[in-house]
Amino acid sequence: MGAPFRRGLRTLLPNRLARSLVPLSGVGVLVVVLASMFCAEPASAKSAYESAYGFDRTWNAGMRLVRVDLGLKISEKDEGAGYLLFDYKSPESGNKPVPGSMEFIRSKDTGAVRVVVQITQMPGYHEQVLVDQLARKLRNEYGDPPKKPPAPSPPKDAGADGET
Repeated sequence: MGAPFRRGLRTLLPNRLARSLVPLSGVGVLVVVLASMFCAEPASAKSAYESAYGFDRTWNAGMRLVRVDLGLKISEKDEGAGYLLFDYKSPESGNKPVPGSMEFIRSKDTGAVRVVVQITQMPGYHEQVLVDQLARKLRNEYGDPPKKPPAPSPPKDAGADGET
């Protein structure tokens, strides 16, 4: 690494930081920069659950789970649009609230509800824990999920000549 690079680096950075970076090669600096970029990214996973309990039961259980069972503050909710936003607290975040969301997506075909939980500033397992707690709450409060109605059987063929 040449002297012009060292002088340029020292003018851009504080002396202590510049002296610690000068021994690194160009590839080393690139690796450090890339590593810091990837480490700074927040988690963006999401966890989901398919509920067969219908929208009303699933929505009510999700609201009670967040507000009553977990004692979290709900910052916004819209039952018609099927979402709620809450402030999630965990000992891992130093009990500092981080934004979380729970989305309830209705299935037009089956009547099931897909629940998507996102807490982007926390590891993905926090989302999965909430999903698991919601599934357990639904089962404990409402019992086994309702059975799907059997598919209607196709009409019987009347035969080639319309005879039975």
